[in-house]
Amino acid sequence: MGRKGSPRSPQAEGGSRAASPPSPLWALPEELLLLICSYLDAQALGRLAQVCRRLRFLSSRDVLWRRIARGCLNSGFTQLGTDLAAGIPVKERVKVSQNWRHGRCRRETVLKWKCNLMPWMELDGEYLYLSQAENIQAYQLCAEGTGLQRHPQAIFSGHQEDVCRFVLVNSHIVSGGGDGSIVLYKLHGSYSVKFSAHEQEVNCVDFQGGLIVSGSRDRTAKVWSLSAGRVGQCLHTVQTEDRVWSIAISPLLSGELVTCLGTDFHRGAGVLDVFYETPSLLLSCGYDTYIRYWDIRTSTRKCVQEWEEPHDSALYCIRSDKNHMIASGSSYYGVVRLWDKRQTRCLQSFHLSSPTSSPVYCLRFSTTHLYAALASALHVLDFTAS
Repeated sequence: MGRKGSPRSPQAEGGSRAASPPSPLWALPEELLLLICSYLDAQALGRLAQVCRRLRFLSSRDVLWRRIARGCLNSGFTQLGTDLAAGIPVKERVKVSQNWRHGRCRRETVLKWKCNLMPWMELDGEYLYLSQAENIQAYQLCAEGTGLQRHPQAIFSGHQEDVCRFVLVNSHIVSGGGDGSIVLYKLHGSYSVKFSAHEQEVNCVDFQGGLIVSGSRDRTAKVWSLSAGRVGQCLHTVQTEDRVWSIAISPLLSGELVTCLGTDFHRGAGVLDVFYETPSLLLSCGYDTYIRYWDIRTSTRKCVQEWEEPHDSALYCIRSDKNHMIASGSSYYGVVRLWDKRQTRCLQSFHLSSPTSSPVYCLRFSTTHLYAALASALHVLDFTAS
């Protein structure tokens, strides 16, 4: 017998050692927890967040959601992993991405004008720049992200006829107008430069690195200098066989001129919009109802992928999130379509102008909202609404 008051041996307690209580998962170091959680999908992370406060905080970390977000639509990440929406929690962007995929949004007409126009626009941070007739107006986005301030914060004037297109680059606006001129504005200040560029309307412009390129109905594309003492001097003229509707400068500004993309198109299959995703990858759309994806590293004669507009409608404008999603605007009934590059058919379509037929002349989007400019109104789709 043991001494009085001495502890009993494990054998005295049924012959086996009593099991110690297991350590809880959240007692592990944070580095190990993050490693374990990195193998979970979105649904599992959501369930883990319901366990306790610490795991809810841990499971919301951007580092866990970044991998998931890169496979989602319009979550703010490019193909190369660059974050275009830094500052917005990645988990929230993944949630909103599901609304883009399933077409869940709230629609609103935020601006109307009395006569039919062919508006163009650019989205920059807290402002949306919209051309209306011969002016470009800057509207501040509402703090909640729903709609615009009703009155413009600034108006940029300089053309005698309607603005056809413009671009916003490095705090400058460059616009081309129906009067054949190009105007350069500085966003913050009264500085502007205007020069005569083409014999007919300037249908398209782009601006980068001290150079402006322009295309016109007069069947020419031109390169213009903005260097000191040579502002408005034409450096190069490209003669084309048809009107030039769209033009773009490669992000690398390599100096290489691509004068032909593709072959064997039927007559009238004009390109109405082009968008560079990277210096070698670009999208185009136009009258022949196709969206085409080009990789100029492999070939300028044949696209690497294409999608057909299902209702045989010309496509006026196109944009992508530089990853998986494409948004296009058609010429009939104000239809905006969302596409996933990994699929052959469009994901969602939104009819914005029924019963009155109007093309979608321009569209822009952020991770939460899509803006579409039609002949008589500006529409916004809010994808934060479930």
